[in-house]
Amino acid sequence: MSRQVFSVAAMAILALALDQVTKWFVLSEIMQPPRVIPVTDFFNLTLGFNTGVSFGLLGEILRDYPYVLAAFTDAVVVMLFIWALWTQHPWERNGLALICGGALGNTVDRWRQGAVTDFLDFHWLDWHWPTFNVADVLIFAGVACVLLGAVSGRKSDQPAEKS
Repeated sequence: MSRQVFSVAAMAILALALDQVTKWFVLSEIMQPPRVIPVTDFFNLTLGFNTGVSFGLLGEILRDYPYVLAAFTDAVVVMLFIWALWTQHPWERNGLALICGGALGNTVDRWRQGAVTDFLDFHWLDWHWPTFNVADVLIFAGVACVLLGAVSGRKSDQPAEKS
């Protein structure tokens, strides 16, 4: 069990560090002064601060209560970390660690500045996907790993067909 604790914690800490380093770099080096930086025809670096949950949902309501959302997220991270320690499937365990690290990256922003720093802006013509960050990418990748683990786990749990 101690090896699993180390493995999950190490991956979550690496994910958290990757997120925080990219945010620090964007805030201190790239976005001084804040502006839109076109990278390709479909991608910009655009500084934004999200006070809501995914895609800015509930941002108006939660703007004045960032610590409530941060505390809730921290509680969910603890539950996901425990789940990661109990699962035997490596895809699921690693996915949960990525989710924990990404969620902690966003919650660090909420504790520190009251909002999550976003800067990745994909667009097509005049339509822009909501701006997001590396933590969001890690959470998405973690969910994909958990789903992959669930699908591959089900296949191996099913008995072989008899002819």
